[in-house]
Amino acid sequence: MKPDTILTLGDFAFSRFEIPEKITFGGTQHLAKHEMVGGVRVIDAMGRSDMPLSWSGLFQGESALSRARYLDTLRVNGAALQLAWSELRYLVVISDFQADFHRFYQIPYRITCEVVQDLTIPMNVIANPGIDELIDSDMTTANGLGTDIGDSTLSSTLATLDSAIKGVSSFAKATTATISSVMTPLAAVQSRVKVLIASTGNVIANVGTLGGIAPNTPIAQQASKLSSQVAAMTQSPKLYNLQGVLGRMSTNLGTIGGGTKTVTTAGGSLYKISQQQYGDATQWPTLAKANKLSDPQISGIATITVPSVPDNSGGVLIP
Repeated sequence: MKPDTILTLGDFAFSRFEIPEKITFGGTQHLAKHEMVGGVRVIDAMGRSDMPLSWSGLFQGESALSRARYLDTLRVNGAALQLAWSELRYLVVISDFQADFHRFYQIPYRITCEVVQDLTIPMNVIANPGIDELIDSDMTTANGLGTDIGDSTLSSTLATLDSAIKGVSSFAKATTATISSVMTPLAAVQSRVKVLIASTGNVIANVGTLGGIAPNTPIAQQASKLSSQVAAMTQSPKLYNLQGVLGRMSTNLGTIGGGTKTVTTAGGSLYKISQQQYGDATQWPTLAKANKLSDPQISGIATITVPSVPDNSGGVLIP
């Protein structure tokens, strides 16, 4: 759990090292299983059975002993108490409390509570993550993998990609030009990953003997090769994992422009196309940016890319 997690049991508020790293919750569903003729199975759900809620922590400081004894008193009383952390709420009874007295100021403890009633508001609807959340999550994962891999060129390209992503206020409303500004550094990262995958593959393939010393080869030389092989085999899963994350980012970014279309016109202006496509002639800069134009007037026959959503940012890119 995070240090700022608020965990309470009745009127007792846990703090600092008293708060555990995690509390596992959930349980089982009682099922009645019926085997029918022909292999048909009928399963009746009989009701929930919540698992005991258990965790451990450390009482520390001058009040450690008195706080441990207070929890033990709650166990002895056997009263139903409300247990709460984050958005989770339960009515529980302490079934087991154990405290290990090391010093009066240092007392590790373990506690188990039986659930009387789940007071948490049921989660009946789950919202799918938006495109911005998906991209940000994958970028965080990619940065972590890049740090573990430790290649300077890869780290540099990832930093460029990260900056490009952070420069987009909303991918859901991004124009084609904006998506392209992210796809370019993304492609650079993917290219570097391919190079590293090929490199590690060559290292693994070129070592003469896996886990041994090849005949007539200097020991120092072969040991160096084996060391490189071990490093390559360690890096390889990370690189393939990163390749998968980057591929998912590319796919998600590709879906954003799914509504983009093109119109072919003989002369005219971006004002007119903007009015026809968006119902607002003042959105012509969106078309100008998507097509890298600075002049709203169109000469001759031209095919104009029309982003699905105007970017409302104003300004025109100068070719």
